[in-house]
Amino acid sequence: MASPLVKWQLKKTGARLRGLRAELQVIDEQRMYLTDDADDLSVRAVVSESPLARSEAREAGGHAAAMNRHRAHVRAEIARLEAHQDELLDRLAPR
Repeated sequence: MASPLVKWQLKKTGARLRGLRAELQVIDEQRMYLTDDADDLSVRAVVSESPLARSEAREAGGHAAAMNRHRAHVRAEIARLEAHQDELLDRLAPR
């Protein structure tokens, strides 16, 4: 018989995974927009050759890079929770 604590942990882990997967979808949409914006501003900076345009392009590139780092962090957390979930499921399995 499975421990109530293991079942509770499994339920909590599953809920956290669902939340992180939903967050990952939002991150992917935002990342696509930020990357496109950074690329566009980079081209404008090259064409205009103005310091302001270069600054805007650098700032937009920074935002896109930050979103990429956040995405990597969320994906790592999902992988960690999936491994934890597997361990919990192993503990539930009859021996």
